[in-house]
Amino acid sequence: MKQGVQPATGRLGVLVAGVGGAVATTMIAGTLASRKGLAKPIGSITQLATMRMQNNEEKLIKDIVPLTCLDDVVFGGWDIFPDNAYEAAMYAEVLKEKDLAGIKEEMETIKPMPAAFDHNWAKRLNGTHVKQAATRWDMVEQLRRDIREFKAANHCERIVVLWAASTEIYIPLSDEHMSLAAMEKAMKENNTQVISPSMCYAYAAIAEGAPFVMGAPNLCVDTPAMWEFSKKMNVPISGKDFKSGQTLMKTVLAPMFKTRMLGVSGWFSTNILGNRDGEVLDDPDNFKTKEVSKLSVIDTIFEPEKFPDLYGDVYHKVRINYYPPRKDNKEAWDNIDIFGWMGYPMEIKVNFLCRDSILAAPIALDLVLFSDLAMRAGMCGIQTWLSFFCKSPMHDFEHQPEHDLFVQWRMVKQTLRQMIGEKEPDYLA
Repeated sequence: MKQGVQPATGRLGVLVAGVGGAVATTMIAGTLASRKGLAKPIGSITQLATMRMQNNEEKLIKDIVPLTCLDDVVFGGWDIFPDNAYEAAMYAEVLKEKDLAGIKEEMETIKPMPAAFDHNWAKRLNGTHVKQAATRWDMVEQLRRDIREFKAANHCERIVVLWAASTEIYIPLSDEHMSLAAMEKAMKENNTQVISPSMCYAYAAIAEGAPFVMGAPNLCVDTPAMWEFSKKMNVPISGKDFKSGQTLMKTVLAPMFKTRMLGVSGWFSTNILGNRDGEVLDDPDNFKTKEVSKLSVIDTIFEPEKFPDLYGDVYHKVRINYYPPRKDNKEAWDNIDIFGWMGYPMEIKVNFLCRDSILAAPIALDLVLFSDLAMRAGMCGIQTWLSFFCKSPMHDFEHQPEHDLFVQWRMVKQTLRQMIGEKEPDYLA
């Protein structure tokens, strides 16, 4: 092992903002069931994926780099509702009662701490289990205290903080986000217009030396202030928005069109979703945050300025419709108008009947475990190599995000090889 990658000794505390939500409870249940042999961690890169070594030998990733064993993971977190993880999972109706029965006692012990919440940032939610804070700075201090107390009470050596709560309203970058000093000043002056609850979680995590993972598309750690802070504290940050359903398909199909030099004239995407996330996104201000995230994918992959004849005039539309009967079972429709040789048109239609939290849960787990690995490898700031898991990969002002799923996968493997001093295998040997 390359010198500097510390072993995964002791317990890893995973603190989730939105620990009672559908994604979080599904991730927790699957992890607990997997370590008891009651389920398989299907969809998890850290648990099931393999990687070819320099000598062409293929190994499981978890046997190549020192990832935290699932047995050493301890879950906790915050939520705006007081239900324990079992009660919340039953409410979410993602998993069946029979699949929760074997882990019921463990899930009942996972009780949320009061959440840092501001109704103005998610108007469709009315939480009762929330912190009372005079200022955003006070909110941060309370969260920092929660992290320290959880770490001590559960005898954890390390902590990772994951945002798996709802999408907040859209806000653009402002002066208060451009430097650490400006952001801290805004927190202390209680500027609630530009400092969101998620930013308080992120700041608290970084301040406590815990990697922070952003699982929603709202503005949070993707600001110069947070980049500065994460580098100052030598803490990894990653995000944003779990790449689970429709966007996952786009990052596969769009590279195929581009690789074959097929043109695209239009791409219409619509979704129906009925869980709490769908209810929040029914508010136009919250939907705009998601829309910006989902719309960025195609332009970045197609490079219309480089290939104007193929992608210079793509009409791209995204819709999300709240439809309560579907609950967590999202249906995504894509109509793609393409053209080929001599400009002749063709159509592709994709109907993805997916289970949103079933797809997102292993992504959340992998981001947590890889973020912890990055911390032990001495990495800090934006973790570009984790773009594979994110719908809207974080990037600074000097770089463009990479959206091509297969390029992103190669970035993951290259980073892991560098950690252990390996080189890419020669596939032609």
